[in-house]
Amino acid sequence: MDPPRGDEATLTYVGHATLLLEMDGVRLLTDPILRNRVTFLHRHPLRGVEMDRLRHIDGVLISHLHFDHLDLPSLHRLGRDVPLFAPYGAGNLLRGSGFRSVHEMRLGDTVQLGGVRIRATYAEHSPERRPFGLRANSLGYMLQGRYSVYFPGDTDLFPGMEDLHPSLDVALLPVWGWGPTLGAGHMNPARAAEALTKLRPRLAVPIHWGTLHPMMVQRWSAEFLTLPPLDFARHAASAAPDVTIRIIQPGDSISLHQALG
Repeated sequence: MDPPRGDEATLTYVGHATLLLEMDGVRLLTDPILRNRVTFLHRHPLRGVEMDRLRHIDGVLISHLHFDHLDLPSLHRLGRDVPLFAPYGAGNLLRGSGFRSVHEMRLGDTVQLGGVRIRATYAEHSPERRPFGLRANSLGYMLQGRYSVYFPGDTDLFPGMEDLHPSLDVALLPVWGWGPTLGAGHMNPARAAEALTKLRPRLAVPIHWGTLHPMMVQRWSAEFLTLPPLDFARHAASAAPDVTIRIIQPGDSISLHQALG
């Protein structure tokens, strides 16, 4: 898909929690994982078209410090001058790694990046970056431009989720993780469908699936890499039948204008 022009808006699911949102002339990338191995995790290889599109990024949103969301070598591939928006407490790590445009955000902080307003929202998720003890509260981000888009990072359901936005267009909802089981602070497909009843978006896209897996797991035999978005769509049809569900395969893009009608 060609880059959007004018008032077009596109969403590319790079994989896991990495998405490219192009809207109102702004190119935003979330939680970049852009290499084929992170600690003990493997990911499906990035396709060449993806790397071509992941240039000239206007801003990177970092939701929290876990290694499958904040990967320094992946950030380095974007350049040390790319603006990084990260939870308060991550600044020393990022600046110490050579990044020159780091914006630390607390819950409720807002920043305007071109035509897109970015607001830091609550996330119910562990703040530690183990094993080194660095802590910074996890965040989600509400993006407001031509469309309103909610990127929660990693989170479970939390009180107040229903008040995040009065008329949300797009919810990017994590439906799994990187292994056969989920720890605390995550939503499974059923809980992600329950989140739809609180958020009330027009469109929901399942994320955080189909990309990363432990080295000892054979990708082709791991149902947790393929079933969660299908289970989410099934639960969503019952819990929130008015919400349009779009499953985007890693590496593919959709036009938000077309998806939203």
